[in-house]
Amino acid sequence: MQRRSYSASEKLTILMEIERGEIGFNAACQKYSIHNPTLWKWQRQYKLYGYKGLENRSRNRSYSAELKLQAVLDCLKGGLSKYQVIEKHKIASITQLSNWIKKYNSHSSLKAYKGEANAMTKGRSTTYQERIDIVQYCLAHQRNYQQTANHFQVSYQQVYQWVKKFENSGQEALQDGRGRKKAPEELTDADRQKLEMKKMEYEMERLRAENAFLKKLQEIQRRRS
Repeated sequence: MQRRSYSASEKLTILMEIERGEIGFNAACQKYSIHNPTLWKWQRQYKLYGYKGLENRSRNRSYSAELKLQAVLDCLKGGLSKYQVIEKHKIASITQLSNWIKKYNSHSSLKAYKGEANAMTKGRSTTYQERIDIVQYCLAHQRNYQQTANHFQVSYQQVYQWVKKFENSGQEALQDGRGRKKAPEELTDADRQKLEMKKMEYEMERLRAENAFLKKLQEIQRRRS
């Protein structure tokens, strides 16, 4: 099969033929001398980015360091498949995501394009009180994990996991080795009462953090007016 280069408008014409049912997928590949993975890629790029996704690009698409790290965590920690992750974050290809995962596992920086900050992937040791402070800071700043990681010089992953532990099991879960949740069938009545109290404490802490944030925002607005 001799390959040739197609313009964005030609790609769109082929995709529209398939969409209207005028030609099947495999028949289009044969008629226009296109490899199946290539045509599948066109379909996906058009779905994600519209006409611009079909244009031939001379450089890589731009992704922030934070998006790269969140995509990696969704794949490794969030239980999503690579296909689900690239759909969720509109990533150009699985190969690109796989490269980010490889860098993450080797503790390399996930660099952004256009001079954006790197996402720190290698964490550091922290005390129990530090973890509490970090979680409270993150909640008070609208769950901005990257800002929190930069502020305390820890990794994005650490902040993400500590906030999740705090939300699920309360402040005590931030102690070393205390983050595992019991299965529902393992809970005693006392455990359930304790868990309910922790949830109430978390809700109060969340509301307190939100109120503090709103007061700070109102103060800034008053100064500007």
